[in-house]
Amino acid sequence: MREKHTADHETSRIAKAIVVLVCVVPVAATIAYGAVDSWSIGLLSVMVAIVALLWLIDAGFAGEFRYSTNAVQLPIVALLAIGCVQLLPLGSEEAATLVNAPAAHALSMDPYATRFFLIRLVICFVFFAAALVYVPGGKRQNRIAALIITFGTLIAFFGILQRLSTAEAIYGLRQTPQAISFGPFVNQHHFASLMVMTSGIVLGLLFGGGIARERKILLGLAAAIMGMAIIFTGSRGGLISYLGVVVLTAVASFTWHTDSIAREDQDSRSRSRRNLLILTAAGGLLLLVIGSVLFLGGEGAVLRVIGLQPDQSDVTSGRGHFWGVAWQIFLANPILGAGFDAFGVAFPRYDTWNGQFRVEQAHNDYLQILADGGVVSLACVVAFVFIFVRKGIASISRRTSDLNRSVSTGALAGCFGILVHSFFDFPLRTPANAFFFLLLVVLAVGNDAGAKRSRRS
Repeated sequence: MREKHTADHETSRIAKAIVVLVCVVPVAATIAYGAVDSWSIGLLSVMVAIVALLWLIDAGFAGEFRYSTNAVQLPIVALLAIGCVQLLPLGSEEAATLVNAPAAHALSMDPYATRFFLIRLVICFVFFAAALVYVPGGKRQNRIAALIITFGTLIAFFGILQRLSTAEAIYGLRQTPQAISFGPFVNQHHFASLMVMTSGIVLGLLFGGGIARERKILLGLAAAIMGMAIIFTGSRGGLISYLGVVVLTAVASFTWHTDSIAREDQDSRSRSRRNLLILTAAGGLLLLVIGSVLFLGGEGAVLRVIGLQPDQSDVTSGRGHFWGVAWQIFLANPILGAGFDAFGVAFPRYDTWNGQFRVEQAHNDYLQILADGGVVSLACVVAFVFIFVRKGIASISRRTSDLNRSVSTGALAGCFGILVHSFFDFPLRTPANAFFFLLLVVLAVGNDAGAKRSRRS
């Protein structure tokens, strides 16, 4: 009996350590310039490997291996399988000569980039699988939501200060001559996506139930700071996705009435007053955000995000051409694509410009997944989104706690925001955003994660 108690105690401590690491990984990735460098990917791979090791040790103490049966993991496994097929030596010799591919003649036009993509995807999958097992649960989810709000507010405030001080280097250390940085991110648009995701949690709690009124003042302040950071980035895709998050969280508060609110709102007139209050709060928040940015001298950022920048001749900033080239790559490789992350190599073959610039990304993740992985890969992405949304809504509907329901609603809205932004950019290809996105998916599906145990024989 004592041995059983000791094993349970050790398992509990290991589970807590795994949850802590699951929280540390996206935070560390964000601080490390968004984890876009090889050294930061190496550091994150070590951290995720420790998570996997602790997972196995936990199984050893408990005498059983815990895992999640949530189907949302399956599309990621399918993408890994497609990437492995792309590395098989099935390519034509002619194609290999054209793109200087190695003698193996892999299907991918850039086998090295595809291998590196698969490594990053494996890291994300292990992180996601562990989070689905150990994170779901009322108190843990709420604490992680509080961590995301606190970190998001601090990093947004840091980014605004950096922009107002016109700092020439991130942390005063890293120059970004070929990009416009914001906060710790090399790409300002991807920082906007991070703010969109963290704003989802804030707005879900702000417009939802389970939070005391005095704390909602702090949430409103956090939402304003994050919204200001999005405007200051000058990202139009970020603004569109942010507006989508505001609308979704507001509409969700009308649709999913919590038990406490239902008791207060006995008639349609009281519900109408509440809905009007939420709409007023949402509109006031947007006005506060824009007004604060203008007050701090961000007129240029405001003009850019609404498409009225005086010196802007191409409203798409070249994206229209990139999208056309991505479509041509897809038409030439419709089933399995040109290879994950091989867009930079494939682009020159279909580019009608003078070839002065090398474009690494299509600036539309859905078009790029078509170009890189064909219709099969796009089907995996669509399946992931469908399963996630279905399970997220089901989880929210079954929630009995006002606070848990608000957290899950905010997480779902934050994921929706970055999925919208992905139509205009490639934010999920920044590892920090990918980790935060997967963590929000776990918070959204909550108790629908479907954890099971496999006993050792």
